[in-house]
Amino acid sequence: MQPPKLSVRRPAWIQEFQAFVMRGNVVDLAVGIIIGAAFTGIVTSLVKDIFNPVIGLLLGGIDFSNIFVTLKGASQPTLAAAQAAGAVTLNIGVFINAVIQFVIVALVVFWIVRVLNTLHRAPPPNPVVAPPPRQEVLLEEIRDLLAEGRAT
Repeated sequence: MQPPKLSVRRPAWIQEFQAFVMRGNVVDLAVGIIIGAAFTGIVTSLVKDIFNPVIGLLLGGIDFSNIFVTLKGASQPTLAAAQAAGAVTLNIGVFINAVIQFVIVALVVFWIVRVLNTLHRAPPPNPVVAPPPRQEVLLEEIRDLLAEGRAT
């Protein structure tokens, strides 16, 4: 004797969710987010390892990552030391780095969109069709009236 088969019915929302996830826009968005996350790592390195040292050198050897104000706790020479000591700090340099990263990302996105817009050419406009001459319109109206008269 076989045990009775249990029939588990899939909820209807699962199929709807599956259709939603497999739509092109959602997949494109997921790919964009993954590429964006990887791009963020590149921009972070670009700002931290290339731009900040050059800008700091131009401004007299300032290291942006160590510009901070100690709000509570012992004053320390570096941000890492202050955080290790448990001090409450206002991290101005970290914010400056984030602003620089944002500007770089915004510029890159601007240029990418600009290039894509030049590659995507607008379709040629539809030719403007001139209205028919007045005589044709009148003849069509007469034809329609005659056709109505025969139908009645």
